[in-house]
Amino acid sequence: MTTTQHTDFHGVFPYLVSPTDDQGNIRCEVLARLCQDLITAGVHGLAPLGSTGEFAYLDAAQREQVVGTAIEATAGRVPVVAGVASTTIRDAQAQARRYEDLGADGILAIMEAYFPIDDDGVYQYFKSIAEATSLPVVLYTNPNFQRSDLSVSTLERLSHIPNIRYIKDASSNTGRLLSIMNRVQGRMQVFAASAHIPAAVMLIGGVGWMAGPACVAPAQSVQLYQLCKGQNWGQAMALQRRLWLLNQAFAKYNLAACIKGGLTLQGYDVGKPLPPQAPLTDAGMAEVGDVLRHIGAL
Repeated sequence: MTTTQHTDFHGVFPYLVSPTDDQGNIRCEVLARLCQDLITAGVHGLAPLGSTGEFAYLDAAQREQVVGTAIEATAGRVPVVAGVASTTIRDAQAQARRYEDLGADGILAIMEAYFPIDDDGVYQYFKSIAEATSLPVVLYTNPNFQRSDLSVSTLERLSHIPNIRYIKDASSNTGRLLSIMNRVQGRMQVFAASAHIPAAVMLIGGVGWMAGPACVAPAQSVQLYQLCKGQNWGQAMALQRRLWLLNQAFAKYNLAACIKGGLTLQGYDVGKPLPPQAPLTDAGMAEVGDVLRHIGAL
């Protein structure tokens, strides 16, 4: 088992895309180049197999290839927090163990469900993942897409498990984030998602953000984080207003399609979203391109 080099997560963690060719094969060389360029731009960590990474559309071998490529390309320079998602506890635990063996620094725990799961079942799922690994665990909740959400009371219970140390909440409800912070009393730190305004989350006590848009605007995202950490809120909000145009464009289309489209414009041959997802339309590509040029990312 590889000993983790990073245990303190903070800052900008781009959700990596999973580059594929027309047959669905992972383009490892493209992913490795993207990881290198993101690190050069100053990001604080990388998160393969988040929503932007299309984890729900990849098979086990593809997911392992994505995680392994990111770990190898990163070479320990920043933490790699790998997404684990399943409908069953046994499979989720197996994924967590495998990614730890590959050298991941943390686990992003995601719950998939067909039938709704009650609060105790949700608790047991995430608790079991944490027990399967020695790595820090980041809980991920996105009530817009998940059948079973993490309630604030369940999050409070999970916050007492020592290696469950972070949550990335994509509810778009900033008040919920503050409620979570109040309930967990520092036992878990909060990352924003692209559905939230990162500067606002930093202001109320967040430690950074894990989000797909940082893939196409890494330097600008890092600059925003540094302004927030320095409490330069006037400059931070001026930059945040410009960057929010990217979030607004992405809200109109499939997120993976937008990020892959933006990266294609930037010269990365990441391919299209895996079918049956639709690629970005010509109008969408033009809109994303306009915003990237406006923020200086193209």
